[in-house]
Amino acid sequence: MPVLPEMDPTVGAEPAAAAGSPAEAAVGCAPASAEPVASPLLLRNLDLLEMQRELGAFGVSAEVARRIFAAVHREGVGSIESAQPRIRGLSRATARAIDARVAWPELPVVDRRRSEDGFLKYLFRLGDGPEIEAVRIPLPDPDDARALRLERGRHAQPLGLVALPTAKYVVCLSAQAGCALACDFCETGRLGGIRNLETWEIVAQLRRIAAEADHPVRGVVFMGMGEPLLNYANVMRAARIFASPAGPAIAAKAITVSTAGVVPLIHRYIADEQPYRLIFSLGAPTSEERARLMPIEKRWPLPELMAAIRAYGERSRQRITIAYVAIGGVNTSPEHALRLAELLQGLRVKLNLIDVVDPTGRYRPPSDQEMSAFRSALDAALGAPVVRRYSGGKDIGAACGTLAASRKGGAAWHDPAPASPAAPASPDSPRTRLPTLS
Repeated sequence: MPVLPEMDPTVGAEPAAAAGSPAEAAVGCAPASAEPVASPLLLRNLDLLEMQRELGAFGVSAEVARRIFAAVHREGVGSIESAQPRIRGLSRATARAIDARVAWPELPVVDRRRSEDGFLKYLFRLGDGPEIEAVRIPLPDPDDARALRLERGRHAQPLGLVALPTAKYVVCLSAQAGCALACDFCETGRLGGIRNLETWEIVAQLRRIAAEADHPVRGVVFMGMGEPLLNYANVMRAARIFASPAGPAIAAKAITVSTAGVVPLIHRYIADEQPYRLIFSLGAPTSEERARLMPIEKRWPLPELMAAIRAYGERSRQRITIAYVAIGGVNTSPEHALRLAELLQGLRVKLNLIDVVDPTGRYRPPSDQEMSAFRSALDAALGAPVVRRYSGGKDIGAACGTLAASRKGGAAWHDPAPASPAAPASPDSPRTRLPTLS
């Protein structure tokens, strides 16, 4: 099991816009290349303020630059001149001058796999060869889900998996090709660290998936390949693009960043007052057990991580979400429940239990009896919401911890007539069904 190398402790003080920080290099993942300062210009790599600054050199006002930003990041145009008739205040000559400087890189799709439960996995190929994955996750209408919970409360519906019509999607995005954190239960970690993704490579995942979706995309989770905080600058820039009213206009609270515990960058996230949700992944309630599952424990031990989590809770003043990978015979005994409750004591938390999915067979999810005893002990000791999350797409390698740039299972999927990402699907469009857990 690899040990993470040392890291420059000053990383948390770096400017928020800097890419390729020492923490990003510390775990062996190559930093993203520097943003171009000369030709060609990558508009797809820029947030709104950066685009306004770059286009100012062409005599473009901030308001017109905002309209160009919308054309690039909301419409997905591949030419400013082609969009010029719709961009009020932009002359054709200026549009041509911008196009002469701009490059429009693409992220080709090499495979799409649809799971029997409606999850859809995309396999993209990067320009330098590596492949990455993203997953389209179906979600029901909140009113339908609320009605189901009420019926369960009246014992009119049984617990367990229930199919609800899909109303919207959340997209799980990759931040890196591979991952250097090498969590022992994760297939992505077995690939090793390859490199960070550029901002445009992150944004392109969402743009393609939203363009082909039959329902609107209403949320983003950075829980795909890689550790998002180790690509801090590009992930935060992508999040700003997603949340911009002139862009995809995804609410900041509907953008979630997951971390395995890169402590200096958690503190940087807090200092930068990022408005997005941060989720913390724990593998065990003690440092000794966590180190066997997550090598990051050797670099940033559990006490340091818990201090950072408490600091985040104080700043956000919101309930903290903890993701806990449930592994049968490893971390789901009643004793683990008590230790976990002690670890989280004094925090306003919500605990998400996620069954491990390990195609190698080394790890297995807990049995129903084991999970029941674990949940009972948690309910008695923790005094906080505990939710067992459904990890979908197991048959196509799209479940949590299984993204490894693979082509397997499910059915190859091709959408002959993708819906506009800005338009709702027609009543006759095909609908997936979402299994939900209690």
